[in-house]
Amino acid sequence: MDPWLMALVGLLSLICGFVSLTFGGGYGLGLVPVLFLMGFSIGDVVPAVLLAHLAMGLLAALTHHRLRSADFRWGSEDIKLALALGSLGSVGVLLAVLGQVSLPRAVVEAYVSLMVLSVGLALLAGLRIKVFNTGFSWKKAVVLALIASFNKGFGGGGYGPLLTGGQVLSGVEERKAIAITCLSGAMTCLVGFLAYLLATAWSSWWLAFSLTAGAILSAPLSAYTVRKADPKLLRVGMGLVITALGLAMLVKLL
Repeated sequence: MDPWLMALVGLLSLICGFVSLTFGGGYGLGLVPVLFLMGFSIGDVVPAVLLAHLAMGLLAALTHHRLRSADFRWGSEDIKLALALGSLGSVGVLLAVLGQVSLPRAVVEAYVSLMVLSVGLALLAGLRIKVFNTGFSWKKAVVLALIASFNKGFGGGGYGPLLTGGQVLSGVEERKAIAITCLSGAMTCLVGFLAYLLATAWSSWWLAFSLTAGAILSAPLSAYTVRKADPKLLRVGMGLVITALGLAMLVKLL
């Protein structure tokens, strides 16, 4: 395999990983279309991206824990929320891999695009959802996880932006929301990658290696950036990135 191509793929993964981990989503939504335009097949790209995202998410979550952006000690509220969101997200990604889709693809993609766009605009407008604005509760976590996993399972994308943006709109502090999304997203990607291995003949390990190398490098860089950044700036950054992703998805549909 061409080493320059591997290096380019790794650099793209690093850039997309940094943006995703810093502002709450967009790794797959940004990277998959670019690799597709470079000539890679979707069937090769998606499992490789899931594996890279798994490694990136775990390392980022560990770094966030060490920097005290979140508390992932066993029994903490942060680990409980991450496990709850990750478990329901795993259900959603299994549905996506197995192709159990009951709605027309165009309808689902339009729904996911509009949902992502609305979350981004809400973040930019400084809104909070009143029903979620009274602190943490398991009812809120379940509602958020179900909405995010529905989009992942039936749309195949938009899980990260909705999960991070939804947590912030629900009253979760920006740094915690990013860290929790890292850990719960890693769980989701693990289940999705294993499902692909069992259901397909995927073997693009060199692609997975290049993507994972870049993604791992992005994790500590992003975690330190999140730790030092002003939460208000993070919120604006999330809003801009998530809004841009929603618009890009709509443009792609149209």
